[in-house]
Amino acid sequence: MSDEEQKKPGFFGRLFGREAAPANTAVDERAAETPVAEKNEEKKPEEKSEKKSWWQRLKQGLSRSSSALGQSIGDIFTKRKLGSDTLEELEDALIQADLGVTMAGRIAEAVGKGRYDKEISPEEVRTIMASEIESVLAPVAKPLEIDTTHKPFVILVVGVNGSGKTTTIGKLSGKLAAEGHKVMLAAGDTFRAAAIEQLKIWGSRIGASVVARAQGSDAASLAYEAIEQARAENADVLIMDTAGRLQNRAELMAELEKIVRVMKKVDAQAPHAVLLVLDATVGQNAMSQVEIFGQKAGVTGLVMTKLDGTARGGILVAIAEKFRLPVHFIGVGEQMDDLEPFTANDFARAIAGLDE
Repeated sequence: MSDEEQKKPGFFGRLFGREAAPANTAVDERAAETPVAEKNEEKKPEEKSEKKSWWQRLKQGLSRSSSALGQSIGDIFTKRKLGSDTLEELEDALIQADLGVTMAGRIAEAVGKGRYDKEISPEEVRTIMASEIESVLAPVAKPLEIDTTHKPFVILVVGVNGSGKTTTIGKLSGKLAAEGHKVMLAAGDTFRAAAIEQLKIWGSRIGASVVARAQGSDAASLAYEAIEQARAENADVLIMDTAGRLQNRAELMAELEKIVRVMKKVDAQAPHAVLLVLDATVGQNAMSQVEIFGQKAGVTGLVMTKLDGTARGGILVAIAEKFRLPVHFIGVGEQMDDLEPFTANDFARAIAGLDE
């Protein structure tokens, strides 16, 4: 939970004059200082397994989040009349799922409206929850729009170590190539030889040129060179990877600012999109990532990965409610088509454990 979101009395607790419960505001410093293992980023593209619809994969991917929420809601509302106690318990369960204090209070208020001292089924609660979540997500569920009148359309991809940047670039480039765009990639994660190699593999797979230098090269210089080469080859889209960096490391964030400045020397409007890739498994730490990367790199949109590896998928809702940044894609697996455009209704129903 961010510092700004201290645990407040629930809506019904405030209505009945309850004191605020003490908040556990301790931050796990290891989440901020210890990079997530990057082995997931270093996996090579795999062949597709048995084909499932996006809804099936999304629901399966969010099953840990929806199961945890469903269990809590079932425990709270089975054969109990709705009152201030049950609504406080609901708020606590929603906060535990990383939906955030504001969103939790909003859902609890909607559940309690006109139903006080009456029985309500867990299914009804999940339906109300899905509706409230969708109302917050709908305004930010926006596709990534490529302006083909401006070539190359430069996309800078940023994020912390292990968030899935390089894999996301591979999947995104595949989608854009399939739509008919001529894509070029820039291996800007010059700290990791594995990242450079991985991007070359993706480039080979989709037929995209890859601008790369030796490990340890200056990423800002690479950015300059990549835009020049993309122009020369008449590429529609240039996607640049960057080294993972912790948002609390000032010198690394300054390096990211330098990349942006150098890009603007070649093209005053570049980068045309700055995508922040977030790992859903880090929970509330993602809030500070959005805030600081937004300040330093001018983030224009979000991609959330690894939703299939956590019971904390609600963090996307908390981020949407607080920052209002467009959410372009979400990822629920390793396959190429496990990264899909974000849709509010599907996500809301899946995380609430409802059918399509």
